[in-house]
Amino acid sequence: MTSPVKVVLVEDNEGFRETLTLVFGMREELQVVAAVASGDEAPEACARVQPDVVLMDYRMPGMNGADATRAVLAACPAARVVCLSASVTDEETAEVLAAGAVACVRKDEAFDRIVGVVFEAAGR
Repeated sequence: MTSPVKVVLVEDNEGFRETLTLVFGMREELQVVAAVASGDEAPEACARVQPDVVLMDYRMPGMNGADATRAVLAACPAARVVCLSASVTDEETAEVLAAGAVACVRKDEAFDRIVGVVFEAAGR
């Protein structure tokens, strides 16, 4: 059996962060290794746990998703960042992809779709 995909969640909405942790925890092939509430916390968390994938909200207090993506990739270059947003614009999508994210997914997508994008980002 392959090891689970290690995921860091970066989401300021506590309820949604907890829901994602619960949903991901129901899948033995996924492991949430850290969950933080801001982009400011993400680089340190990623450096500490070395995730495969970082699921990163775009709109958060402090750093936005693009700035946080750059900081995470500087701290943990092997991680793959997937942007997660309720209403990301085309400009924001372009900005976060230019910062190094590999995909963007909307929060209102089915959880199976979000999980699928995480697996794709991890190369599974």
